Amino acid sequence: MNSRRAFLVWGVAVLAYVLAVVQRSSLGVSGVDAQDRFAVSAAVLSTLAVVQIAVYAGLQIPVGIALDRVGPRKLVLLGAALLVVGQAVVAFSPTIGPAIAGRVLVGAGDAMTFISVIRLVPMWFSGRILPQISQWTGNLGQVGQILSAFPFAVLLHTAGWTPAFGVAAAASLVGLLLAVAFVRNGPVPVRTDTIPLPLPHSWRGAFHTFGHALRRPGTQLGFWSHYVTQSSGTVFSLLWGVPMLRGLGYTPSEAAGFLTVIVVTGFVAGPVLGVLCARFPLRRSNLVLGIVLALGVVWTAVLLWPGHPPTWLLVLLVLAMGVGGPGSLVGFDFARSFNPVGSLGSANGVVNVGGFLAAFVMMFLIGTLLDVVSGATGRTVFDWENFRVALTVQYVVVGLGVVMLLLARRRTRRDMHAQDGIRVGPLWVALVARLRKKAVQ
Repeated sequence: MNSRRAFLVWGVAVLAYVLAVVQRSSLGVSGVDAQDRFAVSAAVLSTLAVVQIAVYAGLQIPVGIALDRVGPRKLVLLGAALLVVGQAVVAFSPTIGPAIAGRVLVGAGDAMTFISVIRLVPMWFSGRILPQISQWTGNLGQVGQILSAFPFAVLLHTAGWTPAFGVAAAASLVGLLLAVAFVRNGPVPVRTDTIPLPLPHSWRGAFHTFGHALRRPGTQLGFWSHYVTQSSGTVFSLLWGVPMLRGLGYTPSEAAGFLTVIVVTGFVAGPVLGVLCARFPLRRSNLVLGIVLALGVVWTAVLLWPGHPPTWLLVLLVLAMGVGGPGSLVGFDFARSFNPVGSLGSANGVVNVGGFLAAFVMMFLIGTLLDVVSGATGRTVFDWENFRVALTVQYVVVGLGVVMLLLARRRTRRDMHAQDGIRVGPLWVALVARLRKKAVQ
């Protein structure tokens, strides 16, 4: 545990995740090109992204159950294979139909990658480094967004649609081969004998494990934490950010620069949040709520600004979304804290549904509203005034999530009080009691 081999296995697994993010976010920088190539409306274009995210979110729980049954290695490999095939289909799609089928495969492959890598982490690492490794996993994965914002976008605008998506597919093939060679479930000690994985012995047992994980209030707290922090940045990065910035008059390269700021911010904020979660585990939900508040304030300023919002305010917006990405990983920290190791796959699957569920709902609603408003006013679809109306759906979707997060936090508190024999007092009292019991045991 925490050995050089652990870092090698983790590093190759993270590379697979980086390549999955490249495939996931490739549509975000090619949305305008996709509309031109396939000659579709904003609502249909949103379907191209919504289907991908819907498949991703819908597979999280089945993948989580499978993780607890067969371990992460097989799913990392299967996910990489699906990404290769999916992007190849998109590369050669002459119409929107095959492209949607290709994005379905991309969503399925992507769905298997991140939570498999997260499930791999506690198999190879232990102690206070765990929250930090989890944060670095999410942050390094977002390098894929930079790769799609610049090298992929440059290739798309110089060589064309088919070469760009073909190269993306080839990159995932390289990641697949490396994962075959190096990714192992582990841990594998120096001795010849191995430590068995804490996996159920049957699929029935895996479903039973999932049921327990789903019912735990701590898992639900992780779900809603992920829901409220990740969704806004996902919607912006995967589909509507570049068209919105184009509607504000920014060039494709300038729009890509804004996306890069999101990733760079995550690199800075992620390790800080990891340290804060490790040192102050009793204040993690407050961190989540603070991030949501910051996002709400900046989005409100952007949408209410007379005329076009200034560049400095948009920079503040992408900075806030950049913090939201690593902030969503706090949800997985909740899952790890309130679930035994053997059910972490299921718990992580439940958590990971959160942000993507909110994202695909907002993506579709935004696309629909863009068409409705542009039809009513006669403005072009990607005009800023249309986005000013369409983007307000975030307040409804995220607002619901905040209410549910507070309710889940209350249920988590009551559950811990009951388990630890404490009738009154705040959540931190029960947490301290639980930590003391574990120390004695």
